[in-house]
Parts: sequence; C-alpha cells; structure tokens
Amino acid sequence: MKKTLLLACLLGIVYYASAQGLQSPEQFLGYPIGKKYTRHHRIVDYFRAVAQARPDMVKMEKYGETNEGRELVLAFISSPENMARLEAIRSNNLGLAGIGGSGAAEQAPAIVWFSYNVHGNETSSSEAAMMTLYALTDPANTQTKEWLKNTVVVIDPCINPDGRDRYVNWFNGMVGKEANADAAAREHAEPWPGGRSNHYNFDLNRDWAWQTQVESRQRLKEYSRWLPQVHVDFHEQGSNEPYYFAPAADPFHEVITPWQRDFQVMIGKNNAKYFDSNGWLFFTKERFDLLYPSYGDTYPIYNGSIGMTFEQGGGGRAGLAIVKADGDTLTLLDRATHHYTTGLSTIETASKNRQKLIDEYRKYFEDGRNAKGAEYKAYVLTSRDENKIRSIIQLLEQNGIEYGTVSNKNFHGFNYNTGKDESYADEGFHVAVSAYQSKSVLARVLMEPKTVVTDSNTYDITAWALPYVYGVKGYAVKEKLDIANNWKPAAAISPVASAYGLLMPYQSFNAAKVIAYLLKHDVKVRFAEKPFSYGGKNYERGTLIILRTGNPANWNQVANEA
Repeated sequence: MKKTLLLACLLGIVYYASAQGLQSPEQFLGYPIGKKYTRHHRIVDYFRAVAQARPDMVKMEKYGETNEGRELVLAFISSPENMARLEAIRSNNLGLAGIGGSGAAEQAPAIVWFSYNVHGNETSSSEAAMMTLYALTDPANTQTKEWLKNTVVVIDPCINPDGRDRYVNWFNGMVGKEANADAAAREHAEPWPGGRSNHYNFDLNRDWAWQTQVESRQRLKEYSRWLPQVHVDFHEQGSNEPYYFAPAADPFHEVITPWQRDFQVMIGKNNAKYFDSNGWLFFTKERFDLLYPSYGDTYPIYNGSIGMTFEQGGGGRAGLAIVKADGDTLTLLDRATHHYTTGLSTIETASKNRQKLIDEYRKYFEDGRNAKGAEYKAYVLTSRDENKIRSIIQLLEQNGIEYGTVSNKNFHGFNYNTGKDESYADEGFHVAVSAYQSKSVLARVLMEPKTVVTDSNTYDITAWALPYVYGVKGYAVKEKLDIANNWKPAAAISPVASAYGLLMPYQSFNAAKVIAYLLKHDVKVRFAEKPFSYGGKNYERGTLIILRTGNPANWNQVANEA
C-alpha cells in the first residue's frame, strides 16, 4: 500500500514538473502568434518542445524529408491512458477496417487527423497548428482533456515545408518594421513561382492518390498505417472571402455514404456555433465539391474517413495584415484563430460522436469487402508493355489496393477503349483488381469507366480512370472473377551483347528514366521520327536508338546497363 501511494506521488510530481515546463507558442517563440511568420524549423522545434514537456500526452514522429532536406513530422496527442497503448490503438483501428486482422469497436478512440499548410503560401494554418497543440496539452484546459479521453489527434503541422519557407523567407525580406496593410504594398505581391507548390513546383493537394512527389509518398505511408475516422485539410483562399467549412458543394461522388454527408453537416453546425458567437463570417456548400479523388478531403473519404477542406480567406497576398475590399483589415492572427477554432470544434464533434464514427467506419469497410453497391465486381488491365502494368501495380501498392491475375480469361466486360461490352482480349501482360476488398471504394473510384457527375460546376477534372492514365486496355467486369495474388517481381536484367547498337521502345515512364541515366553518363542517344521495321519486328516512332558508333569508350557498360 505504501509503495503504491509512493508511486502515485512520484507520478504526480513528474506530471507537475513536465506540465510546468510546457510553454505556449508565444513563450517559446518570443513573439505572439500573428506578430510575424514562423519558419518551418521553429514550428518543428516547438512541437518537439511540447512533446518533451508532455511525454505522457504527445509523441513526435519524423516520417521523412522534403527535396530540400526539411523534416516532415507528425504529432500524436491524446490522454495519458490512450498514449500508453498507442500502438494497440493503431493496430485495432486497422483491424476495424479489416486490414491485418480484426478490431474491437467498444473501447476504440476516434482518430482525428489534421493536415496543415499543404500549399506553402497558405501559411496561417501552421501557426494555428501550434495554437491547437498547446490547447490540447495545456493542463488548465479541462475541456480538451475530456475530448482526448476517447480521441486521438494526429497533427501534421506542415505538409509542404519547402513551399512554406520559400514564401516566409521572401515575405520576411520584404516586410518593414511594421506590416503595411495596403494591398498595393510590395509585401503583398509574391513573385513567381510563389510558395504554393513544393520544390518541383508540384501542387501537393492534387497528389494524394498519385503520389508522384516525395512528400506525398512518405506521408501516405503513415496515413495508411492509421486510416483515421476524420481528416481535415486546412487551406486559404482569396483574402476577400469569408471562411469556408463543410458541408461541401455538389457534386458529391456517388460512393459517398449518407453518414459521411451527415457528419459534414454536424461539423458545419458546430463550427457555425462558434463563428456566430464571435461574429465571424463564413459560408458552406457554394464551392469545393467532393469528386476528384486526389484531394486532401476526397482521398480520405474514399478511404473510410470523413474528409473535409477548411478554407480561410488570406493566401499569399494577405501577409501579416491586409485591407480587404470591404475596408476591414484581415490579420494573420485572425486567420490562425479561425483555423484554430474549427480544429477544436472538429475534435469536439468527433469526441461526442465517437461510437457512431467507429461503427460507421467499420461498416464502410465491411460493405467494401462485400462489394456492396459496386456495379463492376472486377477490373482487368492489360498491355503488351510489362513496364506499364508494373507502374499500375506500384500505384496500387502505394494505395493499399489488392491485385492479382486471372487464369480463366473467358469473360467479357466494358472495354474502356471502345465503350462497348466485349470479350476480354489479353495483350500479353495484365493485372486484375477485385471489388471484394477493404479498399474497394478507392479501387472502384480510381477504376470507374465513367464518373457520375450530378452538377456541371465542378472544381477539377471528371475523368481519371487508370486505363486512361496509363494508356493500357482495360475491362470493367460485372461478374466476380477468381483473382490469384501471384504477381512476381520483375526478372533480373540479362546483359545484352551487341556489336552495333540497341533499340529501345519508348512506351512508359521507365524509358524516360533510361534516357536520363544515359545522358547523365555522356551516352549519345538518337530516336526514330517515323515507324520502322528491323529484324522482322515493327518499331514505333520515338524508339530510342543507341549506337556503338559515338560511344566506343563505354560501350560494354552501356549495353549492360541500358
């Protein structure tokens, strides 16, 4: 009894000491949020400082680096009891989705994931991330402690650090001792290319499904390990716009469930309650639909979550303060506070509806494994080019979609190329995807031959089916196929013996990689402008021609590595 009491006292002392070491963003940074922009490394430093001060409530994880070497990090925040079993919570949550086992719904916390600053010059959200982290860990905030008893919050404070620092470093070099709110001041005229995109000027908010960028690939590995019930993507729009939050605008994709729609309404009503009490303007439904699958709101939706975009007025022109068209001045503190408010409101709503979130989440994946509502039960993609099929397989693996091959090829389906129901004709290599799997909805959306669009006013493209993306033949099949998981790794490349030259068909992205490799190693490469035949085989225009003439010094290396 005495030992138990002593242990409790010691734990209380440790808790008090760590809590005393917790600093607010202003205390840590040396200036209040909104006074100036915070560079990315200082945001990461603050998150680490909070994790060090509150190890019972916060776990930091580095999940990668950007092209410019900046850290990509996540913070996991919950009650001490939940944090002590964090890995068990993650594993159980995947089990609820039918991935890697089974899960129990009774004690499962809701998982809420916040993604900040995907567009680098939409900077207020990373400032809000620090405010949110402090509110969740501040011992004086008893309200957030209640929410965290049944909720795990995951914060990615900055998805696009390279873009953010590109903007922040430029702005800090332009602004005077005091910010100039006049929209004509030079600090409101960000030069091209701006901070919106990443190092390679790619828009990361269009890359969730495709994962072409290093930031996306590293982040989605972690996201797939958790598959939260709620995901919010924080953005900014024009500085004259009021705040936007869910529910979203039409068109909604037809696979979005009634519950996913209903929860968006619940979130909107709770957000509106706080905005109304503060006299802040907002709008819903007029913009930002839920259709194209590679956004930070739609991709989570097709992975069983309640995905949402929150948009604050501001963006790259807003700076620290800007006079809007109506004469009011919008400050960085205003923008960060609005994002902070909707973030906490979302956690509150998720906490109060934990059981319903968990039940509907499990049902979502159960329905997927039964292909409920799926017009097509399987998809078979085929090509003469093995590299194209392997590129598709890589994308499927990155998105956790199961695939395989079919041995019985006596079936028919919707031919993507002709738009008709036809018998399957194999091109030499193929990959098959069944609708009977946990990731059924995502697979169906990425494969759908024709997207149902209920409103002509869409925010992005309306066609993205993988056969069209990769330029292969495809068949959408209404019957269940026997699909075996027997795809084998690519065979090792055998050395090529040639005294004259090499011909390489240009049919996939791998050919572009080959060109880059050869040019990097000073190899001269030609290409055919017209189709031709050689050795009884036809070659298309664009075929690469690598001749020994002009490459004698390193020919053996070229022949073996090309």
